[in-house]
Amino acid sequence: MAPFLFFIFLTLFPSSSLSRDLPNPTTTTTVLDVSSTLQQAQSILSFQPQFSQQEQEQSLPSISNSSSSFSLELHPREIVYKTDHKDYKSLVLSRLQRDAARVNAITTRVELILNGISKSDLKPLETEIQPQDLSTPITSGTSQGSGEYFSRVGVGSPAKEFYMVLDTGSDVNWIQCQPCSDCYQQTDPIFTPSASSSYSPLTCDSQQCNSLQMSSCRSGQCLYQVNYGDGSFTFGDFVTETLSFGRSGSVNNIALGCGHDNEGLFVGSAGLLGLGGGPLSMTNQLKASSFSYCLVNRDSSASSTLNFNSGPVGDPAVAPLLKSSKIDTFYYVGLTGMSVGGHALSIPESVFKLDESGNGGIIVDCGTAITRLETQAYNSLRDAFVSMTPDLKQTSGVALFDTCYDLSGQTSVKVPTVSFQFAEGKSWDLPAANYLIPVDGTGTYCFAFAPTSSSLSIIGNVQQQGTRVSYDLANNRVGFSPNKC
Repeated sequence: MAPFLFFIFLTLFPSSSLSRDLPNPTTTTTVLDVSSTLQQAQSILSFQPQFSQQEQEQSLPSISNSSSSFSLELHPREIVYKTDHKDYKSLVLSRLQRDAARVNAITTRVELILNGISKSDLKPLETEIQPQDLSTPITSGTSQGSGEYFSRVGVGSPAKEFYMVLDTGSDVNWIQCQPCSDCYQQTDPIFTPSASSSYSPLTCDSQQCNSLQMSSCRSGQCLYQVNYGDGSFTFGDFVTETLSFGRSGSVNNIALGCGHDNEGLFVGSAGLLGLGGGPLSMTNQLKASSFSYCLVNRDSSASSTLNFNSGPVGDPAVAPLLKSSKIDTFYYVGLTGMSVGGHALSIPESVFKLDESGNGGIIVDCGTAITRLETQAYNSLRDAFVSMTPDLKQTSGVALFDTCYDLSGQTSVKVPTVSFQFAEGKSWDLPAANYLIPVDGTGTYCFAFAPTSSSLSIIGNVQQQGTRVSYDLANNRVGFSPNKC
């Protein structure tokens, strides 16, 4: 009799959590806190920035460009450039539009290189510009209308601090410089080279200048140009400068662009730190044997750290770190498959494989927001997720998202876990908030993956948030450690 009465009770008085239980008892699940994520999304629009420009006048210890280990103090971000967006949906659409342009730029760049386009085939700078263990804090750039993350870095002598975009998909470091023929709006005052005693232009025959993809000369001094696929670009003098990280040290003679003509969607930041695998990247110039970062929630004003040459984090899901024979910028990861609810998807391992010619593969990129999967893999992932969420109320798609849900009125929902699978049985299980994200302020949530017609897949920063991603460059390994920010 008792079981029968319990059944009657459930039928007449279903709780929200019980109604969300998934039909298959063997399915692994996790809980999405709808109230918390929606409140956080709404609050980012009303966040009031507090500006405090800092100058490091004290003498900082100089650090040689070596593989020595340094650990610098984490400090919270003090400045957030307030968004002009009036509602959360318009902010999301702006991010997705920029994200689509970035993905197109990455895939186009790879295709050009694989099709034999070399440095000598690129347009010279004289043509019209086409739109196109050190530790430092990392903060979300969502409130600035983009999906990038920012770090506060000291530039020059004496050091003045600036917010810089972090980008594992770029190599050239640069900062906006006076005098500006055309500079976008940034939070900090624009860097003035004449105020720094360590500023030094590079000559045209320098190794750093010859490592640029696009360079030219003016009066014997090196000029650089970097074009981005969303129409952004930077152009100016290629120089060396002293960079400082927190209060624990500085590094001399870092090559970076001093941009006098900069346009695009980097609004709020002073420039960019390239963390890619090329010779001009920050990681290579520091001769780092490893680096790691943890990206805070994209709608958070909190911060975490970017570390160079730091020790192992502990208990990561480890995967092979692969390098393409054709392009050295990107970090490819040895992914064997994916699972939903603990059930492996029927995706051929070849879908994620980087072949000898440089085609295919999947890269980890902190500058791309939404993970892009080859269409076959995406369809398998989406269909599995939809089949395991029959009780979630579906609604129409938004922008690049074709699978969305109306969670208005819900406090929390139970959803199947989504996991990346690596060799040796290692698994990286994502929190629900990393793949079911709000796209407006009223409770519309979308499955935060998207298909790509390219053979190249990308693990974006929405999926990485809250996870410390560690790149062991010496041993060609990459680790994903949840909750290690």
